[in-house]
Amino acid sequence: MPRQLNTDLSGFLVQRTAMQRSDEELYRLMKRGDREAFGELYERRGPALRRYALHMSGSPTAAEEVAHEVFVQLMRANTNFDDKRGSLEGWMYGVARNLVRVIRRKGQVEEPVDQAVRHDILGELINAESLAALQVSLRELPELYRDAVVLCDLEEKSYEEAARVMGCPVGTVRSRLHRARGLLAGKMKRHFAAPEMAAR
Repeated sequence: MPRQLNTDLSGFLVQRTAMQRSDEELYRLMKRGDREAFGELYERRGPALRRYALHMSGSPTAAEEVAHEVFVQLMRANTNFDDKRGSLEGWMYGVARNLVRVIRRKGQVEEPVDQAVRHDILGELINAESLAALQVSLRELPELYRDAVVLCDLEEKSYEEAARVMGCPVGTVRSRLHRARGLLAGKMKRHFAAPEMAAR
């Protein structure tokens, strides 16, 4: 019985995956006015684009704006996406990357001040300090290295997926990621060593 259940479940998962529509198919349906297709595409790609923009910009507000603007550009009648030139996912990350560049050139984005009451203040301070150190260190990386770290380590994309998004060979992604991890580790160490040196 358990063996049969396992077979039925794996068959269901394979069938469900086969039934899942591609991003490009959802895009074509969306362009014809299918709101459900737009909703499915937004649910599938919106959170990852928001996280990507957050890691690249360091600003939750900017990340929301970027993710929203990617979909606004996608819905425009004159969208320059061409599935013969690459995947929709790669196009969306490219638009997000360009929007983050524009935001970074303009300077800091003002964050809202609404904060809920917190109970574990010390734990949250430690986590916030680590996250802030990571975001500062990420922003200090050259953009090509930052893309590799964000896509592979933070977004957990495969080398192949990251290569498609970045528009380069898999070997290039691997070498950039290796170099980026070394640079990031050094920057993080310096960030955490600075307060210890100041305390002496």
